[in-house]
Amino acid sequence: MAVPLLDLTRQYAALQDEIEAAALNVLRSCKYILGPEVEGFERDLQRYLGVPHVLAISSGTDALLVALMALGVGAGDAVVLPVYSFFATAGVVARLGARPVFVDVEPTFGTLDPLALERVLEATKNVKAVIVVHLFGAGADMPKISAICKARGLPILEDAAQAIGTRIAGKQAGQWGTCAAWSTFPSKNLGGMGDGGFFSTSDEKLAQKVKQLRNHGQSDAYRHESIGGNFRLDALQCALLRVKLHHLEEFTQRRRANALRYAELFAKAGTKNRICLPKDVPDRHTYHQYVTYVEASERDALKQRLTERQVGCAVYYPLPFHLQPCFAKLGYVRGDFPVAERLAATNLALPVFPELTPEEQREVVAAFV
Repeated sequence: MAVPLLDLTRQYAALQDEIEAAALNVLRSCKYILGPEVEGFERDLQRYLGVPHVLAISSGTDALLVALMALGVGAGDAVVLPVYSFFATAGVVARLGARPVFVDVEPTFGTLDPLALERVLEATKNVKAVIVVHLFGAGADMPKISAICKARGLPILEDAAQAIGTRIAGKQAGQWGTCAAWSTFPSKNLGGMGDGGFFSTSDEKLAQKVKQLRNHGQSDAYRHESIGGNFRLDALQCALLRVKLHHLEEFTQRRRANALRYAELFAKAGTKNRICLPKDVPDRHTYHQYVTYVEASERDALKQRLTERQVGCAVYYPLPFHLQPCFAKLGYVRGDFPVAERLAATNLALPVFPELTPEEQREVVAAFV
């Protein structure tokens, strides 16, 4: 049995009537840029996330970028962030002429290590902001990280691209920092039909700044208070995402059920000594990815074997930021961030999407035996 890493056609088939009706409404309205569907999507997200200000943005990358722009990050500034994440987390910092300063991650969830963060902050000048990534659907240790940053008066940007619905110590991801950036790329737990994302905050002034920046810095027609960009998310995407948002809790519960089933199946298969499964969290892990860990010497061969058996799998991410060629000029070397390097060398993600069947999960586990 072939098992895909992700099959978007299944979710589309289940929601086809709702999605196509929403799309047709927008097409017939001829209101394609901003307008009622965008505003409706933003209101829906405000309720879901429990934050007063949400703005639809053209992509998760652009949401990070415009958030840093609104925070005043620019040339000469340092932005501290985890060394292990999707490239956009670091790329947006460099695009603004600022200097990314990397921090190692903790070994359980691959999120920012608070102790390492404290050491880096003590040794770094001109820090303008801290980016925290909630990786693979697990939240970072925000109580500790928040306290560290608050003591230094530093704003926190939560990179929550992989964490919609994630809860940390009784609060939603996105409620802890100064602001948060989110992605609706098709593979995300709330995935659209193309690139997309959104920005959230409890700071009204910051929200107004981002609202201007996403539309070329305009405060009024052809009056530009600042130099922004075209960071708008179109009405059609917002209408389709509103449909999916209404089903998001169901999707999340299915992902969590799949993670629990994997734990049971792997335990029965007796593979404990060969594979380390992702751990759940005290509050809520949303399992954007189901990332396992195997010995570095075996990982690539195992990936090849799964691929030959038509079992979908992937490596997230093979190179931490400090080993990326584009960041060589920062002066980091292999060995500087041992935890991130170990996770990069040993991780292997397995299918966990909501429509995955128990039979398919059994096929995945059988490939390890």
